[in-house]
Amino acid sequence: MASLFDNWSGKGQFAGHETFPLRLLWLKKAFDATIGGAPVSVFKDEDAIVKFGVGKNMAVAMRYWATAAGIIEQDGTILRPTEFGTKLLAADGFDPYLENISSLWQIHWKFASTPEFTTTTYFAFNALLASEFRSADLVEALSGIATERNWRAAPKTVTNDVTVLLRNYCARDGSGGEDAAEPLLAELGLIRQGNDGGWFEFSVGPKPTLDDGVFALALDDFWERSHADLATVTAEQLCYSAGAPGRVFKLDEDSAVRRLMDIEDYTDGAYVWVDTAGLRQIQKRKPLNRTKTMNQIYPTFHRRSEVA
Repeated sequence: MASLFDNWSGKGQFAGHETFPLRLLWLKKAFDATIGGAPVSVFKDEDAIVKFGVGKNMAVAMRYWATAAGIIEQDGTILRPTEFGTKLLAADGFDPYLENISSLWQIHWKFASTPEFTTTTYFAFNALLASEFRSADLVEALSGIATERNWRAAPKTVTNDVTVLLRNYCARDGSGGEDAAEPLLAELGLIRQGNDGGWFEFSVGPKPTLDDGVFALALDDFWERSHADLATVTAEQLCYSAGAPGRVFKLDEDSAVRRLMDIEDYTDGAYVWVDTAGLRQIQKRKPLNRTKTMNQIYPTFHRRSEVA
């Protein structure tokens, strides 16, 4: 499992969220605060509590999650919205208040497809091959990797990060309290908690709420990140490689292959399915028009509350 990070020079990121999972309005608030550029101190200033309507530690967490989700980025000493953040959350953007479940799938992709900001989420979705896992085993595995690779991550820090991961993705138990609101990413149904509180299960299957356009954008990201110099990539790599759409979205092989077989139709021929002598491959023929793909995702707008 440590080999998952062999080609990555980063140090592992297990903190920054101040033990707070992502909350509904945080990404929009962080985006709005950085329009036109804002000093990096904006989330730590004395007036941050008033500006964001949250405690000081929550304001710091807000910046972390907005960065990890690809909504804002640091440019020297200035924080600015990213192109993705602007397209999504601007006043005239596709989904300013994250009412479309496709936005949540894209945020999940940002968290789980690379280890830079959310190392634990990346590891969980890409290294754990069994559908069931124990939170304690996840902590142990990550702590071992951190020690082996000389990452500065105390066991308590890793434990907290695993807890935040599970709080991000698992539905609430109905017990109420301060964090009684349903976690944003729980609507994706990717992780379920077992009857024994220490066991969890990935939901592997077709993912009917995952738009083909979101899958195409993810494939394009993965291709540019891992296979930019190749004209063809095997279907198996796109199903099972670390950071690939099939693995990150927890699609079963049949479901992933069906999407790949149809990919020419919803990428305007940018990507094409090729099956020659039993060798199943995807061929890249031209750059994907990402703006057009985003436009295709959002016209048939359905609020999350309307999705069965």
